[in-house]
Amino acid sequence: MKKSTKAILWAGLSVSLFSSLFTTSFSNAQEYGAYANDGYNHNSVRPVHESHIMYQKSVWHRVSLKQKQNRPFFAAGNEITGLIIDAVKLGIVRPYQNDSLQTRMSQEDFLSNIQIPSEDVQYSGVEEDIFIQENNAVWDNDDVWGTEQEETGVVAQEFYANQLYTLEIKTNVFFDKNRSRMINDIQTISIILPAEMNPATGLEKTIATFSYKELVQNLFRDNSSAIYYNERNNQAHRNLEEAFDLMLANGTLIKYANGQDEHIMDIYDGQREALLASQNYQANMVEYESNLWEN
Repeated sequence: MKKSTKAILWAGLSVSLFSSLFTTSFSNAQEYGAYANDGYNHNSVRPVHESHIMYQKSVWHRVSLKQKQNRPFFAAGNEITGLIIDAVKLGIVRPYQNDSLQTRMSQEDFLSNIQIPSEDVQYSGVEEDIFIQENNAVWDNDDVWGTEQEETGVVAQEFYANQLYTLEIKTNVFFDKNRSRMINDIQTISIILPAEMNPATGLEKTIATFSYKELVQNLFRDNSSAIYYNERNNQAHRNLEEAFDLMLANGTLIKYANGQDEHIMDIYDGQREALLASQNYQANMVEYESNLWEN
């Protein structure tokens, strides 16, 4: 075989191997969000190069959809939580374990997190047989109720969308020196189980976290069901992407990035002190942006 032919074969093999490695690396990295070390945050809807960011801080807000200002996100039949849950069931979006966006949550775990045990219906074999015989049912009792239900007497039911009224939103707030303005770059939205809906522990629980970028691209954008409800004009509902871009969701600052990864409630003693600290921190961020124009 001639040297030129060997060189061509080696070159082709090298390109093929490089392409395979690149495709594998790209696929694996894409699963975890930042799929290229190119200076961009690929979990952002509109990525900005790190060299253009002069200042950045990550903040977390707790949003109660029961508040009057947030009710357009929670209109009956168009609850944002219900929209997301249905999308997970259909495989349109995939949940994460937490807001680091490193580990996906299985659909089975997600469905388990939105289920509640109900003991409203108890079954006994004799009563079931009588009921079936009296109603001339044509199916077998075992096929209808199942072994697990007969043994435990517990039926799994899901939370209604209007029971899941708490969201947690993680946002990267940064100053883009090219545009000379602060940018609120939403990273994740988490659905939180309210404490009152979790009587077993009396504590809030994160049901699942979602990449905001995936929600926008796969669920919100061009979706007539993803609406921010306009009570004054039903012909002018806003899309959820637009509503979040306009920062129409009103939330309480519960955490800002810190070395100990503590919530504000953990840093300050007492609920009142924590609330004042939260409001003071947000006011300082607004003042910081204002002072940038004076320098």
